[in-house]
Amino acid sequence: MVNIIILTHGEFGSHLLECSENIAGHQQEGVKNISVSAQKTLDSIKQELEQSISEFYSDEGLIILADMPGGTPMNVAYPLAKDLPKCAVICGINVNMLISAFTSRKQLPFEKLTEKIIEDGRKAICEVKSLLSGNRIG
Repeated sequence: MVNIIILTHGEFGSHLLECSENIAGHQQEGVKNISVSAQKTLDSIKQELEQSISEFYSDEGLIILADMPGGTPMNVAYPLAKDLPKCAVICGINVNMLISAFTSRKQLPFEKLTEKIIEDGRKAICEVKSLLSGNRIG
């Protein structure tokens, strides 16, 4: 099973986790949420992520879901993950991505799961009126 670390600003990740588990079911193992806040030093965030990577990294893979490209979560995660095989840092986390990860991480291999999470995240971004009327924007 591919493990997942959620790394976001503030409590965003914990709320995404709660919402996604309400829909996809409680994740008994292999999921960790780390919050980045002004109350934590950059060193303490890096240490917490390093510890979590050593705990959750496996031969099946590890996916780190961050909230935004270029933000502190991504900037802390990338240097720690860049040389690890089967370790991805995916930015732009949304509920659809997390549900996709939860429902597919036991069945899909790392590469396919990474692709599916990104694809399902993109599918969740839409303007509803144009989508439902057939005059799609984007």
